[in-house]
Amino acid sequence: MILLAGIPSEPPLAMLKARLDEMGAPSVVFNQRDVAEARLCWSTVGGRLEGQLSLGGAVHALGEFTATYARLMDDRLLPELDAEPPDSPARRHSRRLHELLVQWIDVAPGRVVNRFRLMGSNGSKPYQAQLIRRAGLRVPETLITNDPERLAEFRRRHKRIVFKSISGIRSIVTELEAGDELDERRAEALRACPVQFQAYVPGFDVRAHVIGDEVIATRVDSAGTDYRYAARDGLETVLQPWHLDPRLAAACVVLSSALGLAFTGIDLRITPDGEVYCFEVNPSPAYSYYEANAGQPISQALARYLVGEGG
Repeated sequence: MILLAGIPSEPPLAMLKARLDEMGAPSVVFNQRDVAEARLCWSTVGGRLEGQLSLGGAVHALGEFTATYARLMDDRLLPELDAEPPDSPARRHSRRLHELLVQWIDVAPGRVVNRFRLMGSNGSKPYQAQLIRRAGLRVPETLITNDPERLAEFRRRHKRIVFKSISGIRSIVTELEAGDELDERRAEALRACPVQFQAYVPGFDVRAHVIGDEVIATRVDSAGTDYRYAARDGLETVLQPWHLDPRLAAACVVLSSALGLAFTGIDLRITPDGEVYCFEVNPSPAYSYYEANAGQPISQALARYLVGEGG
């Protein structure tokens, strides 16, 4: 039995559920929006995990679950809790259940995509960049600063630079345009909060999804600096399957394995000279975008992994 946890209408979970059903692989969905009716308890007995999960009146022994896929939204933002005061019984129940679920996922036997305790590198992009280098992949030259003068020198050296979030919170990668000088207001804002700047890397993007020891790569061509938001600016984005050089594919597998993650979305850029740079590793990738737009069999590979096929 495979446990799927999250919002079942969200495309990544919905696609995976459909593939498991097609394979005849039994699965159970914990719908976060039904948290009020859910119950979870577990403990260790003689070195073994024992407990049960109650969903919609059905009770499942945790030992039934041979694999888990979790893509959880912040339970504090669930629409069902909007009208609840901060310390209401409903909110306390939801918080406690999600805490127990995350703790269980972190120690549960079987294949888990992904254990939350191993996803922490995404919370610090500078730290993750060190791990990317350690795996043998390049990262763009980076400056994290709150000093306008250091930024000006970095900009003179690289001509084109971008800025982005340092944390795991999604941000829009934005180029600091040539005529976009820092006025005093923006300089003061920079002094108050360090920002991550990187040398702009020309070329096309590749999203490499690593599932166990399998790599499914998608080439992305876009005129936008951040292709995820190109449509907002009226720019076209074209996605197509892409064959990675075997050595590069192997490096992606090594990187995911080093992070302890079974499933990752690795963002690469390949320059006109064939150099490869790695921007980051997403430990909870919204793979459905690449599957829907490039026909990539990512959910199928993920389903196979959860039922025990492949490495």
